[in-house]
Amino acid sequence: MKFRRRLQETQPSTVARRRHWCTLAPGIYRGNEMYRRILLAYDGTEEGVLALREGALLAKQCCAQVVLLAVVPDTSGTRLAEGVYGGAVAQQIDTYRDLLGRAVTWLEARGYNPIAKLVVGEPAPTIGAVAKEIDADLVVVSHHHQTFLSRWWSGSTDTYLSDHLGCTLLIARNPVTEDAFSAATQEVVES
Repeated sequence: MKFRRRLQETQPSTVARRRHWCTLAPGIYRGNEMYRRILLAYDGTEEGVLALREGALLAKQCCAQVVLLAVVPDTSGTRLAEGVYGGAVAQQIDTYRDLLGRAVTWLEARGYNPIAKLVVGEPAPTIGAVAKEIDADLVVVSHHHQTFLSRWWSGSTDTYLSDHLGCTLLIARNPVTEDAFSAATQEVVES
């Protein structure tokens, strides 16, 4: 809300605000304000890449600010590994930092200016906390198939988020290829 207020103070008209808010290409502005701030939860998996593309397309269509989040899982298994092999958590953090960096580079190469966050914690509660912290309008997560036993043992991130988020949740399952992403992005720019 503070960001929007600051925009209103510095930009005298709605058109000027939209121009400042979202420039799709030189001279082309668009301002669909359905979602202003989108949190993309990214884990580097194949499903995560698909969710990244789908969320990025939606952000482009809505001229939304993108916050890219990578959560390093802090589980009992991780803590056990740290006890057996010192440095396991640090190595995992470095791996996630690298994944996050590659995703940021991918977004920047396509004209986005994402804010990147790397957090250690339980994925579902951490995503929820960051969404609240940044006042997200939409959270985009990937869908991972789980067996019944796995879901029973550790719970479902999607279920937790749908019960605890104060904003819209998109569980991305649309297989957007790189070519389809480029074509859709071009279509948004031209419309």
